[in-house]
Amino acid sequence: MVGCLLWAILFALSWPLALFFVILYPIAWLLLLPLRLLGIGIVGVLEILRVIILLPLRIFQGR
Repeated sequence: MVGCLLWAILFALSWPLALFFVILYPIAWLLLLPLRLLGIGIVGVLEILRVIILLPLRIFQGR
């Protein structure tokens, strides 16, 4: 909602700049998508390593 309001204000003040951002936003999203997927993968690998490292501790504690 706030993003839509900010875009409307930008469109009222400077419509060429607003149209530029409308075109640029999907391109930037597509370019940054591989980095997001890489981040998700790294978090998954670190979580698996954490579980493997803490598994003996959980077994000895009797959980």
